[in-house]
Amino acid sequence: MDLLLTIIQTISDFMWGTPMTVALVGTGLYLTIKFKGRYITRIKFHFQNTIGKIFKGGGEGEGTVSGFAAACTAMANTIGVGNIGGVATAITMGGPGAVFWMWISGLLGMSTKACEIILGQRYRVKFDKSKDEYLCDRSFVMKNALGWKTGAFILAIFCFVFGPWTCCVQTESLTSSLYEGFGIAPIISIIIMGITCFITIAGGLKRIASVMEKAVPFMAFAYIIAGIGILVMYIDQVPAAFAIIFKSAFTPMAGIGGFAGATVKDAIRYGVARGLYSNDAGTGYGIVAHASGKTDHPVRQSSWGWGEVFLDTILVCTVTAVSIIITNVYIDYPDITSAQLTTVAFKVAYGNFGGYFMAIATTIFVWTTIIGMYYSCTKSIDYAFGDTKLNKIATPIYMVYYMLPCLFFYNIEADLLWAATDLISAMYVVITLVFIYTKRKEIFRLYDDFWNRFIPAINRGEKPERVSYETIEK
Repeated sequence: MDLLLTIIQTISDFMWGTPMTVALVGTGLYLTIKFKGRYITRIKFHFQNTIGKIFKGGGEGEGTVSGFAAACTAMANTIGVGNIGGVATAITMGGPGAVFWMWISGLLGMSTKACEIILGQRYRVKFDKSKDEYLCDRSFVMKNALGWKTGAFILAIFCFVFGPWTCCVQTESLTSSLYEGFGIAPIISIIIMGITCFITIAGGLKRIASVMEKAVPFMAFAYIIAGIGILVMYIDQVPAAFAIIFKSAFTPMAGIGGFAGATVKDAIRYGVARGLYSNDAGTGYGIVAHASGKTDHPVRQSSWGWGEVFLDTILVCTVTAVSIIITNVYIDYPDITSAQLTTVAFKVAYGNFGGYFMAIATTIFVWTTIIGMYYSCTKSIDYAFGDTKLNKIATPIYMVYYMLPCLFFYNIEADLLWAATDLISAMYVVITLVFIYTKRKEIFRLYDDFWNRFIPAINRGEKPERVSYETIEK
């Protein structure tokens, strides 16, 4: 196992070295400039079209579920263990400075995520025989946008075969947190999680979206409030916490207590990698989740490129990071990492109640993420089998396969799970960046149409025709 960890970490470190960091941050910067910074600066507009619609439902247009429900399905992937375990791992491996680079990757990632959403809406397809659903994923884009049919089929197989294994990170975090908080044996946690997840995913997209609409906003709000409570309790230490984040982002942090120290390179590497895992900007998951959303224009749905990243990285991840830093647990508990470290931070602040709260919060985060990831993986099944009766047979079989890694490999060493997840995420990033650069003219055309024609027409009191797409499968 140690040899396997060394091999995977070596490959992962190479892929997440300087080239990948430059590619991600550079692409985000390039797109932010091309979009005139609107996904960062037009806060009021994006707030109204995202968080402002949480209790009003989604927009109108062609699609399967509301734009908000589609976004909640996407956020089930983004607001999860990456916010709890991922942030903790970033700090223990890259030091507090990693948090700064998570923020940078998040701000620039808003435009990258928006491009994914536009691609998903633009190249989505409509299935009628095997299911009544609008859908898309990386394989559909590869075929319908680029014409790479063989590559698309190979990619689909890779996604649905290896996708479930990334969920081992989720279940490891769940079992460790429930054990830390309540002393619940991992096997009990896994059995209950497996049964409830299976019941939910068996209901298909509409049941998944319905559950996510209710669970995601609630869990995010509760977690943010609890985290703010810690900041209030340690208010005198908050300035120092932010100071060390900014300082160690640009200067090496020496070892202290149980913390081994970290270089600036470590801070950037783990900050960008964990930031990506947290908000998924650049991985292509936005293509999948938002393709089913009802909206009057693909670019309106892309406002969630702002909404998801803002809620996920700027709010939730910051709450986790500052809680870990001001309670000093990353120094005082060197043998603990991942979600368990965040649980310890809340226990230090709130006593046993903090441990109970984090155990419950992590459980909900993991549960929704596993369900959201299942939806993403099944789109690769849809591509491989098409809109046929065979798809109806393959889908329930895949449900069983999808749950197997979660149920039987939750106790693999956390470092190995994160290294493997980084490796798979890196592959997805490369593919997604290829999509964005090769189809950038179409993305920019839709973007300009929305801001230069569609929105001005609405502001004049007109009712412009909805802009909706459905690629005809051949």
